[in-house]
Amino acid sequence: MLLWAKGYTVFVLLLCRGMVSDIQRLASYAKEQGFIYPGSEIYEGLGGVYDYGPLGVELKRRLAHYWWVAMVQLHENIVGLDAAILMQPRVWEASGHVEAFHDPLVDNKVSKKRYRVDTLIEEYAQRLEERARREVEKRAAKQGWSPDVITEKLQAHKDFEKAQTLRARLAEALSKKDWEALSAILSEVPCPESGSTDWTPVRQFNLMFSTRLGAIADEADEIYLRPETAQGIFVDFPLVLRTARMKVPFGIAQIGKAFRNEIVFRQFIFRMREFEQMEMQFFVRPGTELEWYAYWREKRRRWHEVLGLLPDNLQYKDHEQLAHYANAAVDIEFRFPFGFRELEGIHSRTDFDLSRHSQYSGKKLDYYDEELGRSYIPYVIETSVGLDRLVLAHLSQGYVEEMAPTAEGGQDTRLVLKLHPLLSPISVAIFPLVRKDEMITKARALYDELRFYFMCAYEEKDSIGRRYRRYDAKGTPYAITIDGQTLEDETVTIRDRDTLQQVRVHLSGVRSWLQERLDPARLLRAF
Repeated sequence: MLLWAKGYTVFVLLLCRGMVSDIQRLASYAKEQGFIYPGSEIYEGLGGVYDYGPLGVELKRRLAHYWWVAMVQLHENIVGLDAAILMQPRVWEASGHVEAFHDPLVDNKVSKKRYRVDTLIEEYAQRLEERARREVEKRAAKQGWSPDVITEKLQAHKDFEKAQTLRARLAEALSKKDWEALSAILSEVPCPESGSTDWTPVRQFNLMFSTRLGAIADEADEIYLRPETAQGIFVDFPLVLRTARMKVPFGIAQIGKAFRNEIVFRQFIFRMREFEQMEMQFFVRPGTELEWYAYWREKRRRWHEVLGLLPDNLQYKDHEQLAHYANAAVDIEFRFPFGFRELEGIHSRTDFDLSRHSQYSGKKLDYYDEELGRSYIPYVIETSVGLDRLVLAHLSQGYVEEMAPTAEGGQDTRLVLKLHPLLSPISVAIFPLVRKDEMITKARALYDELRFYFMCAYEEKDSIGRRYRRYDAKGTPYAITIDGQTLEDETVTIRDRDTLQQVRVHLSGVRSWLQERLDPARLLRAF
């Protein structure tokens, strides 16, 4: 449960560990509550495309807001940008996307399902590790092994060893683009659907969406929908440097749409064809990049934890195989219902991007360092988080089914979405206990006052217990009830979503009571 402790900058998070384990169940919940809808559903949908409903757009907007504040508002040396989706085609030649932005794909001949090869092998390796972990933990419970013995037994387990070997072979095959080696690995990997290891040959697929720019199709130029937002930052680097009067080290932050022609789209909104990225490129003096890489590595994980993601649900995963231009890279992974997967990447990209764009454009993209008395092309530290994946992480962790007392004194199962109070789509729900004119009038007056400060909802339909449960499922942290006592002494009941505790507050003090508990400044200071 979530508890705001008076005077503290970070709320205490006491969540059930048994978060939702079925991604389809989560998708059904998200649709039913108005968080996320299948795209174009009345036309039988469009694979890998989703729409955000009334609650989903509020959650997404809040996450984007606190990322922007943490990056731009709280750093005097980071500024914002909103670059265009369409860019001159040579941008993508310089970035390497035209030549190398491909995924290796394979089809299973029995199930007829198509998979990304690296994802397929990695997920199989994770299943092997989980099986090994369950077996070792079961034996440890019976024999009372120490943590050191458990680690030793786990690392010696045949399934764990096989998982590590598969990963090493995969990394080597991908780095060499050895499709025959990938096929050999696949002969040991069963299809998740059919269990068969009968696969088609591995083939490459370009992920960029192309379109035509021009009025006449035959004369139109081929351009691309951007597959990432970072290149707009690099292209506008000299303009930002000059107009914003920036000095290294400094960063440029951007939130925007990107598009990838994913053939394999699964796991709800984790992998989509149209998605939103929040990226910051931080330009530093060569030789200092690893210090800044370490800084942003810790800073970004801290941000996720302050917003409520549990430390146990986050882990670092260093890249075993670095891109040729990088000298350090790590993923912050989250424990999704389908296992740990990338949530955010932090990369030390050296001077590759600016050097390539300087080469292809013929323009100088260097920086004159007054302290050193010379020019150089800055190195870049990149932080990149998928906004849609972030939404999915908070929904996955927040979705809880638990036993709770009923108004009749019994117990039943309630569905509650335990989001950080400042992320909740609706901050306050206001109810008249029953449909009496006096209660309705006061409830409406309170709603009219509070809506200027918080996202509020008003509802008078159904019993008070049903309304509580309804807004628990929407993630609303506070519910205010106007009852008979309100008519006598002007006090209302405020119910906490997670503790279920109720307090009485005078009408004149409700706004300040809520503002104390929904104070964004306390959150920002914790970043």
